[in-house]
Amino acid sequence: MKLFSNVNSNEARKREVLSAAAAAGISVAFGSPIGGVLFSLEQLSYYFPDKTMWQSFVCAMVAAVTLQAFNPFRTGKLVLYQVTYHSGWHDFEMVPFALLGILGGLYGGLFIKVNMKIAEWRRSYPLFNGPILEVILITLVTALINFPIKFMRAQASELVYILFAECADLTDDTLGLCKSGKANTGVVALLLISALLGFFLASVTFGLPIPAGIILPSMAIGALYGRAVGLIVEVWQIAHPNFILFASCEPDIPCVTPGTYAIIGAASALGGATRMTVSIVVIMFELTGALTYVLPIMIAVMISKWVGDALSKRGIYESWIDFNGYPFLDNRDDNSSTIPDVPASQVMTRIEDLMVITAIGHTIRSLRTLLSAHPFRGFPVIDNPRDALLLGYISRTELAFALSSALSNPRNLTLDTEAYFSHQPLSDPTTSLDLRPWMDQTPITLNSRASFQLTVSMFQRLGLRYVLFVDRGTLKGLLTKKDVWFILNGADERGENGVGILREPGGAEETGLLGPSLDGEESEGGREGLG
Repeated sequence: MKLFSNVNSNEARKREVLSAAAAAGISVAFGSPIGGVLFSLEQLSYYFPDKTMWQSFVCAMVAAVTLQAFNPFRTGKLVLYQVTYHSGWHDFEMVPFALLGILGGLYGGLFIKVNMKIAEWRRSYPLFNGPILEVILITLVTALINFPIKFMRAQASELVYILFAECADLTDDTLGLCKSGKANTGVVALLLISALLGFFLASVTFGLPIPAGIILPSMAIGALYGRAVGLIVEVWQIAHPNFILFASCEPDIPCVTPGTYAIIGAASALGGATRMTVSIVVIMFELTGALTYVLPIMIAVMISKWVGDALSKRGIYESWIDFNGYPFLDNRDDNSSTIPDVPASQVMTRIEDLMVITAIGHTIRSLRTLLSAHPFRGFPVIDNPRDALLLGYISRTELAFALSSALSNPRNLTLDTEAYFSHQPLSDPTTSLDLRPWMDQTPITLNSRASFQLTVSMFQRLGLRYVLFVDRGTLKGLLTKKDVWFILNGADERGENGVGILREPGGAEETGLLGPSLDGEESEGGREGLG
């Protein structure tokens, strides 16, 4: 995007491009253009208007058509593990399908807990000075564990295809999945062992500084235990064909298709780990082309999400967002019961502790000194310290650009040039700097007596970074997105290491506003209002 200034300089356009890019990635990874669009809608995008949906749709379609034209696998299929099913399912299979949903939820919930514990331990006790030796060591251990086991030795995409496929479509049963009768017992045990080992290896690997995701590993693990359940049901049906549950099976025709259990298991594992729902169902449907299996997949994904939510309230992506301290406020969560029922004035940063800028009394030099001395991302602008009438808000980026532009051609102002943020009828516009065009003169504000619940709702619904609180036009305080995130996540301290927000440049006694002092220089102090 850096090659296109109209996109690179516009954060809204950047988000649209990233949404479309994610849709294209899922489209070519799983041969699922519609699933890619739904993935971007369900999991990635904070705000997804019709315009972004259309752009994502076109991008996913073009990506899929391009891949189809290249035909990289020489099979006419978009992905290596695309399969087709020739048979349907029976009513009695709803019970094992539901069991797969429970297993997927257990996998997802436990995987998130174990993975986050390992991530916390890795952060607290680093084994090496850099990540390279750690990656090499884990790679070596993974290879030593995987190579002796035929299911673990196979490439992930090939393994998923073999587990998904019907035996009639497998030209070479190298993994022994299509043996009949009791010969399947050893295969079932090996499938379950492989799924268990895959669970622990994925828990250690996910989060390493390598380009590796969780979608395909989760699909492989789910397909392993799903195929195992399918083989168990198949052996049971063949051994007891007259059992009442199998009354709907036709004679001399295979009744159970273990490959379908693999794809439902994959969907359940993916749902348990990521807590996606609609996009998983569509991706699996587009992979198989079997409309008849949409209902079982929906049921398994729904149950896996319920079980996963019972074990851990966040999916794997949300867990890592929280672990890294990113101030993400999900506007899809109904967490009103966890929001403190207090006025916003009790949690906001009050004006006495804010770093604000007065309307007059500045030069380009003093404002540049301000920017170099304080790393704050923005400043409220008031008329004077006594009345504190809110005039607007100016971000650090806009202020820095305005000052830099004023010092260069064509204006070529000096560092001692007067700068102001309000109308000055006696000022010469050719020898002074009016910063009002660079200031947001209508920032989002709330009454200082507004509830904290209303404030959180505005942050979530509008995607705000900050809210200013006023009373009859007088600035009273400010809340940032990170402030809200800390409160909702129960943070006791607001440090500045890693995820801190309210940093104190000076001691507790430094609580003055930024404005002209008696000796003509700016007094500094207070805490920042923006992170």
